[in-house]
Amino acid sequence: MTPLREGFTTGSCAAACALASCLWQRDGECPERVEIAVPEGRVYAPSIHAMEPYSCAVYKDSGDDPDITNGSEVWADVLIRPEHGDIVFAAGEGVGTITLPGLKLPVGEAAINPVPRQMITEAVRSVFPHNAATVTVGITGGREIAKKTFNPRLGIEGGLSILGTTGIVRPMSEEALTDTIRLEMSMRRENGAKTLGLVFGSQGETALNRLMPELSCVQISNFVGFALDTAAELGFHHVVLAGQPGKLAKVAGGSMQTHSKYGDGRREPVAAHLALMGAPKKLLESVMNSVTLDGVIPLIREAGYGEVWTRLCGAASMYCEARTKGALQVKTVMLDGHGNSIGIFGE
Repeated sequence: MTPLREGFTTGSCAAACALASCLWQRDGECPERVEIAVPEGRVYAPSIHAMEPYSCAVYKDSGDDPDITNGSEVWADVLIRPEHGDIVFAAGEGVGTITLPGLKLPVGEAAINPVPRQMITEAVRSVFPHNAATVTVGITGGREIAKKTFNPRLGIEGGLSILGTTGIVRPMSEEALTDTIRLEMSMRRENGAKTLGLVFGSQGETALNRLMPELSCVQISNFVGFALDTAAELGFHHVVLAGQPGKLAKVAGGSMQTHSKYGDGRREPVAAHLALMGAPKKLLESVMNSVTLDGVIPLIREAGYGEVWTRLCGAASMYCEARTKGALQVKTVMLDGHGNSIGIFGE
């Protein structure tokens, strides 16, 4: 099989454009190409085109991933001020604004996620180490594209989000992903691993490596059932499944494929378990009306029902063990957005 080509995230695009804008202001002309190191360590070196004075753009290349933003024009404009100060961010045309609580950014902020913000900050500071600056990021046509995403449901209005934790877009061919998951799990087994950590992505892996450094982790994307079947097939007897409520709550409801195209079902298991614990109706309504489960973690804790996450872990472990007809013993760890454990079930 020919390997699928990887691409670069909107966060990488925005950081490259911000760097080009700064270089233009320092050197007097728009650079034809820039280079930045993305968080994963690779170099991104896109061609730059000028839109207007100090606004620089790239065309996003998502590789072989069927990304809705592939080919989109991502741009950034950096307004440099003479005084020393912080870097602030603004949403240009096609980039959304946060309107509801519960996401990783406060209400009113441009929908430029934390890792892209750090990448952009590093790009600006490499040219202007101390100046105050406002970085405006946009995506041409992003307002219309966003209507085809979950952004409106999440309370992100006016456009798309600037995303990415590694800077890299990995192709989402299901066959390629499951082949990769199987291969990595097999390698872990051959290298002597007795217990396997199963995580949904890089953030979960970082958190579980910190909480349980003795574990070998495999990123399973949304393929919970496939990963469990493969672990049992390879002879593992113990796995640790770790993730944030948005994924694990689905597993606690019996879902073995957590991609949104197969359904939502995040809030319902949380509300059901809270109801069984005697939680008041107001708290249940808050859960059902929340755009993200991360957003209700503080509400649930303050109301005195933090134990619900452990109960959900127990339900997830039950469904996972039933999936493999008892061949696997499954420990489940619920993580918050900072990678801290808020619930755990199993030995």
